[in-house]
Amino acid sequence: MSSTQSLVALIKAELKTRGLSYAELARELELSESSVKRMLAPGGEMPLSRVDEICRVLGLEFAELAARLVRETPTQRELSLEQEKAVVADPKLLLVAICCLSQWPLENMLTRYRMAEAEIVAALAKLDRLGVIELRPHNRYKLKVAKTLRWRAQGPVMQFFRERVMADFFAGGFDGDGELLTLVHGEFGAGHARELAERLQRAADDFARQHLLDQKLPPSEKRPYSVVIGLRSWIFEAFRDLERTGLGRRRS
Repeated sequence: MSSTQSLVALIKAELKTRGLSYAELARELELSESSVKRMLAPGGEMPLSRVDEICRVLGLEFAELAARLVRETPTQRELSLEQEKAVVADPKLLLVAICCLSQWPLENMLTRYRMAEAEIVAALAKLDRLGVIELRPHNRYKLKVAKTLRWRAQGPVMQFFRERVMADFFAGGFDGDGELLTLVHGEFGAGHARELAERLQRAADDFARQHLLDQKLPPSEKRPYSVVIGLRSWIFEAFRDLERTGLGRRRS
């Protein structure tokens, strides 16, 4: 979830706590109720000036709201080695963990996968014990890790991907609607490589945010997509064997 979405969620929670309806907020802001609903809906737009006005209605300072947002936003971007080992040891637990990172409610998991409700609830309870989520009443949950969580580069989950998933993923033609596969090779400075890695990470974060925004679409209008982003200082083995010696290049 983006910071904007998190801020909207926090505002909605404050409205509920104070017993303020959308209609009452609309009157205070001199807007129509439908405008307020659109503004607070997933993907809605809310300029900072409007946030200030809402803070006035709630009797809050913007700084207080922002500080609360920071406190409630998980910052853990990587699981421990022990957590990853536990998650990847059971394929069904790994599946439910990935669904949780995608913010799927229990109902979506039941609709998509042939798993009994008791199995999914048991997996949610285990993820709660592992510290990945906080399980709440009615089998709802809150992530205790950042939504842009990254698996450990040499960890158990990425090893599982290399051994069990990668061949299946790359076996596709990548020629369907909205699909892409491209391979580019070049040479540039290490500083530029770090900048490129940061931009690629932002692209991955954008992918995750779009997934969350499109959760409101009906299932018939959505298709599952996966993105694999890799950047590595590397030369194909067959080409490395043809390199001249003594060039001072770092071998991968």
